[in-house]
Amino acid sequence: MFLDKLIGLFSSDMAIDLGTANTIVSVKGKGIIINEPSVVAVQSDRSGKDKILAVGQEAKQMIGKTPLNIQAVRPMQDGVIADFEMTERMIRYFIEKAHSRKSFVRPRIIICIPYGITQVEKKAVEESAMSAGAREVYLVEEPMAAAIGAGIPVSDPSGYVIVDIGGGTTEIGVTSLGGLVLCKSIKVAGDKFDRSIVEYVRQNYNLFIGERTAENVKIEIGTAIKLDTELKMKVKGRDNSGLLSTIELGSEGVRTALKEPLKEIVSAIKSVLENMPPDLASDIVDNGVIITGGGALIRGLDTYLAEIIKLPVKVANEPLLSVAYGTSQVLDEPELLKLISNA
Repeated sequence: MFLDKLIGLFSSDMAIDLGTANTIVSVKGKGIIINEPSVVAVQSDRSGKDKILAVGQEAKQMIGKTPLNIQAVRPMQDGVIADFEMTERMIRYFIEKAHSRKSFVRPRIIICIPYGITQVEKKAVEESAMSAGAREVYLVEEPMAAAIGAGIPVSDPSGYVIVDIGGGTTEIGVTSLGGLVLCKSIKVAGDKFDRSIVEYVRQNYNLFIGERTAENVKIEIGTAIKLDTELKMKVKGRDNSGLLSTIELGSEGVRTALKEPLKEIVSAIKSVLENMPPDLASDIVDNGVIITGGGALIRGLDTYLAEIIKLPVKVANEPLLSVAYGTSQVLDEPELLKLISNA
């Protein structure tokens, strides 16, 4: 016990929100110090050996623009590790960047994971962090971290619904007494929104755009409801004849593009609500639904969901950072970690 405390004085314990789109790192006592895209740029030499050129923001700038011998890789796909080696190298990079002083004590690390990933996938996350320099690894489920970060009193005997729309997955959880009473994870989230926009533009304008362009469209003019004043933006891409072309895209078009993925999210929320224990259902009528994650920033999403599920829906403060704030809070409160950790 004393040794643990002594080690703690010399170690920069950290929390990592290992997202499909972004990785956010917090250090105990300092808060969030890294918030970068989960992307690694790799160069292959003639002998086939890989060399990391860039990680994070710098690597994301390279997506869709690299020469043949350089690849911009997203090692996390749909909320799980798609490339174990690249994930390990990415985690190592972020740990070293956060742990800038060359400490002789390795940090304890809390990592946020999607709900429902397999034991094999959990093991892969743990091993990635251990081989990247962790002393101990604790795993916390994403809906729980999002709920804590959104300010929900998770240890209360009252039920709350959290909907975390990330890059790869949407996680819907019902929290009560420090645990997840019900939870559902679907592989429909920000990335699927981007792909739907790519497909819509291709089908309606015969224009081919990349997922980075689609993401910009989603951020600039994405909406779940009809707006009083339609938003418009110029979108550049390649047409069927291979020539570069520019179109004007409106928010109504993007709303049409997002219709199907949003329906899938609504269906998952309804499924969780239908399986709710009756005693918790009355709490939810009072407490409503809180949405977090990058997807929560789509215009009018709270209004859209509230009209369909007939419950109050609220967007968390700083929804992009809810999971990171929650994971960071767990790092600072050992009792909370003990209550909710999967370690």
